[in-house]
Amino acid sequence: MVATQEMRRPAVFALQTLVIAACYYGAGRLGLMRRLTVEGAVFTPIWPPTGVAVAALLLLGIRACLGIAIGALLVVLSLSSFSTLQPSAAGIVAGNTVAPACAYLLLRSVRFRSDLSRLRDGLALVFLAALAAMTISATVDVGLLVGTDKLALGDFWPVWLAWWVGDAMGVLIVTPLLLILYGVRMPIDMTRWKEAAVLLVAVGATVPIATRSSISLLFLVYPLLIWAALRFELPGSLACALFASVMATVAATEDVGSFQELSHTEVMVKLQAFNGTMALTALLLSAVITEQRNTRRSVEMACQELVQVLEHLTAGNPTPRPPPAEEDGHA
Repeated sequence: MVATQEMRRPAVFALQTLVIAACYYGAGRLGLMRRLTVEGAVFTPIWPPTGVAVAALLLLGIRACLGIAIGALLVVLSLSSFSTLQPSAAGIVAGNTVAPACAYLLLRSVRFRSDLSRLRDGLALVFLAALAAMTISATVDVGLLVGTDKLALGDFWPVWLAWWVGDAMGVLIVTPLLLILYGVRMPIDMTRWKEAAVLLVAVGATVPIATRSSISLLFLVYPLLIWAALRFELPGSLACALFASVMATVAATEDVGSFQELSHTEVMVKLQAFNGTMALTALLLSAVITEQRNTRRSVEMACQELVQVLEHLTAGNPTPRPPPAEEDGHA
């Protein structure tokens, strides 16, 4: 039995590594379908592999780094500029592996919960995993482009900002969605299904119009996002945010809607500002609502337990009757 378990562990690790590498590579190919150009450098407004990497580390631990590195290597080799393994390609693979690992270690240091049931978990994911840790991959990758003369030194900061925001957006949108899907529980109340269908129709009709209209109507997405957060918490708000981000990215890369007649830098700033504020709204608002509802459930359960304890004590010790009142006068 012991020998069988020892043989099974390497097989499970190898399978997990292959699955992580395949998911990372698939997410990378999806991200590369929509690109923007800033100062001559091509980048993706949302880089999903960083979200896949952080989610894999949170679910499986630090052993997921090997699968992340293999997936990052496959994505780099699939690019025309890195058809062969070069020192710069190895550096980019290292940067894309170390950044999620640092995000995982930072989240672990603050006792992050993958169910995102507390506001502090949402804040940790935003400021530690997305904003802080992703500076590593942006700095390493863009620095290598400058060091190998593929990017001018004067263009470092604009490209760095675009690269950093793209990686951060992958963590803000993809990571919580994967964590929620990992432990999702489908509602059984039919009234919730009806409301979900109405919300789905509203999002499907409004978001394409808001993102592709020549009039700036992006603000119409936020009421739907708030509705999804209030009624369906993280699963609903994150799904709505992901769909809106994808549609906005498609509109930006096609230069249509409110993104037309803008320079590449202006498109990048407007798109990333919209995606960032939307992801923050969905994540933090849902975390606040979830935390409040969990607190209310805890209080209700405590009250029910207290009532049960009082009923048990009352059943075991009947309440004594009050003594009879003394009659006035003499017999």
